[in-house]
Formats: sequence, structure tokens, C-alpha cells
Amino acid sequence: MTPCLARQKGSGRLRSVGRIYDGIDQRLAAYLESQPVFFVATAPLDGGGHVNCSPKGNRGELVVLGPSTVAYLDQTGSGVETIAHLEENGRIVLMFCSFEGPPRIVRVHGRGEAVLAGDQRFTGLVERIGRVAGAGAGAEVGVGVRSVVVVEVDRVADSCGYGVPLMSFAQHRTTMDEWAERKGADGIRRYWAEENSSSLDGLAGIAPPSPSGTTRNHSTTTRVPSPSDQVSSPSLDLISTRNPDQ
Repeated sequence: MTPCLARQKGSGRLRSVGRIYDGIDQRLAAYLESQPVFFVATAPLDGGGHVNCSPKGNRGELVVLGPSTVAYLDQTGSGVETIAHLEENGRIVLMFCSFEGPPRIVRVHGRGEAVLAGDQRFTGLVERIGRVAGAGAGAEVGVGVRSVVVVEVDRVADSCGYGVPLMSFAQHRTTMDEWAERKGADGIRRYWAEENSSSLDGLAGIAPPSPSGTTRNHSTTTRVPSPSDQVSSPSLDLISTRNPDQ
């Protein structure tokens, strides 16, 4: 493995390239939000369970809501591992890497919650993400978005990324949006009920729609790991540097 070391100018001594941040400042927020892809990892408490890592395309779906809060729109998928793991234990890490330009890896560790479509907080979070991403008031969210994952960050660190290859970004795929549109709102909810009800290890995922038509987690109350890491609709001031014209 290539060590994350660099020689100091003048002395020639090796120094560590990695850094631990006190929080997410404007410069780091701009970096995170500009990455076209990021990775999400979670795991169940059971040591014999399956660890999950998912790639996520970022077309403005991920935003920094404050120095210690990140949120992203969770698109419908064939699995529900992230939602199930967060419901059980809340642990999550997001990883970003530079495939173009100077090498860099950033890991964001924290406690997360998946706020499902139908939750009373969902619309407010979607609107807030839209404002940060420059989508403007009244912007519509795709029918395939099943939750907003909100992460209360407890550790942010970067490393050199010397081992990450250089690759050029072409464009985002439209396949997911097209598939979701063909399904329609009712079809998507049936898909959640059929394919997203439990994780690979049998943890609860998305419960079937209630009589009112809303979706919810299997548990009747929102998981609160501890008073110090409770996740709710963030109230921190926005620090995003995204240009609304982009």
C-alpha cells in the first residue's frame, strides 16, 4: 500500500498528508458537493452479517447542511441495506475520492437516519436540499427517491488518495429516472413493498404502505441511538458554496 507521506520543502523530512477536520468548512463542503460519485458503507451489529457498500451518483443529491450535517437523496434500489442498517444502529461512513485533479480521499463518519418518503419531515428536507443545490423553490423530486439520509458527522478526515486511478467523468446515467417514471408513484411503492421490506440479513427495511398511503419503517418509533447523536431535520445554517447557476 502506498503510504500517505510527502517530503517537506527544505528539510526533506517525510510528513503525513492526511488531516482530521474539526468540521466541514466551506472549502471542504464545496469539494464534497462537487464529486460526481461517492460511496456509502454501513453494517449490521451482528458480526456474521453482511457489510454493505453502495456507490451513489451525485447530480446535486448530496449537500452539506452545516459543519456537522450532511444529507443526500436516496434513490430506489433493489436492496435496502443502508436503510435497514441505519434503522438498527445508525452507523455510517461516506467516502469521496478524486478521480480527476490532485489525489484526495475524504471519509465522513457519523450517525445517520433514513427519513422515508411519507415521513412528515421528508418534504422539508427535500426542499432544503434543493435550495442548497440551487434547484430553486418548488423544484420537484424524482418519483424514485425513497428517503433522505441525514448524517450527523462525528469525524471527518482526508488522506492522500495516491492509489486512486485517474479517470474522466463522462455523464450521469438517466436509466434510474426513466425506470422510476415508467413505474409511477404507485408502482414504485409496490416495488418497495416487494423488494425493500428487509435486508440480506432479515433486518427491517421499508414497511408496506399504511392505509393513509404513506410509507414508514417497520418500527413504530424512530430509532434514537442516544441523546447525544439524535438525528432530526437539521437546523444549522447553510454553508454550501454551490453556485445556483451551475
